[in-house]
Amino acid sequence: MKPAMETAAEENTEQSQERKGCFECCIKCLGGVPYASLVATILCFSGVALFCGCGHVALAGTVAILEQHFSTNASDHALLSEVIQLMQYVIYGIASFFFLYGIILLAEGFYTTSAVKELHGEFKTTACGRCISGMFVFLTYVLGVAWLGVFGFSAVPVFMFYNIWSTCEVIKSPQTNGTTGVEQICVDIRQYGIIPWNAFPGKICGSALENICNTNEFYMSYHLFIVACAGAGATVIALIHFLMILSSNWAYLKDASKMQAYQDIKAKEEQELQDIQSRSKEQLNSYT
Repeated sequence: MKPAMETAAEENTEQSQERKGCFECCIKCLGGVPYASLVATILCFSGVALFCGCGHVALAGTVAILEQHFSTNASDHALLSEVIQLMQYVIYGIASFFFLYGIILLAEGFYTTSAVKELHGEFKTTACGRCISGMFVFLTYVLGVAWLGVFGFSAVPVFMFYNIWSTCEVIKSPQTNGTTGVEQICVDIRQYGIIPWNAFPGKICGSALENICNTNEFYMSYHLFIVACAGAGATVIALIHFLMILSSNWAYLKDASKMQAYQDIKAKEEQELQDIQSRSKEQLNSYT
C-alpha cells in the first residue's frame, strides 16, 4: 500500500512540475514580446488600411460626381481622371510597402528588445546591426515627415466636401427653403482648381445642388474621405511611435556595444593574468 501511495505522490509531483514548467515557459515567451512595437504595428496597419481602402473608393466616387454633375465634357476633366487613376495605383504601392515595412520593424523590435536578448542568452552586437538600426531610424523619420504631408493633403477633399455639404444645409434650412434666393446659392467647383475654368457647367446652384448632396456617391465619398484622413493621422502617430522605439533600441545597441568591448578587454586581461600565473607556477616547479 505504501509503495502505491509513494508512486501516486511522485506522479502528482511530476505533473505539478510539468504545469509549472509550461507556465514559466508561457511567462518567458510573453516577456519576450515587444508590446510597444506590436501596438505601433497594429496602429500602422490600421491607419494605412483605412487610408488606402477608403481613399481608393472615395476617389472613384469623386470622379463619378464630377462626370455626372460638374463636368459633362470628358475632355475637360481628362487630366484629373488620369491623376486620380495614378493616385489609386500609388495607393496599392503604399499598402504593399507599409505591410512589409511594418513586419520588418516588428521583427527588429523582437530582436532588439532586452527581454528577447535575455531569453536567447548571450547577446553580441555588431557594427552592421547598429548601422541597420540607425538606417531604420532615419527611414522612419523620413516616412513620418512624408505622411505628415499626406495627412495635410487628405484634409483638402474633406474641406471641399464640407463646403458643399454646408451649402446644401443652408439651402435646406427653413430660412431659405422655398424662397427665390435658393437658386442663387451656388457651388463653383472650378475655384478649387481640380477642373479648368472652361469646364461646363462647373457651377451648380439651388435645388440641383441639393439633389447632389442627397446622392449616395456624395454621402459615401464625403465620409470615406473623413475616414481616410483619420487613417493618415493614425499612421503619423504610429510612425512617431516607431521612431521613439527605434531611437530607444539604437541607444541600447550603442550601450551594449560599449559593454561588449569592456567585457572583451576584461576577458583578455583575465586570460593574460591566468597565463602569467601558470608560467610562474611552472617556473617554481622547475626550481623545486
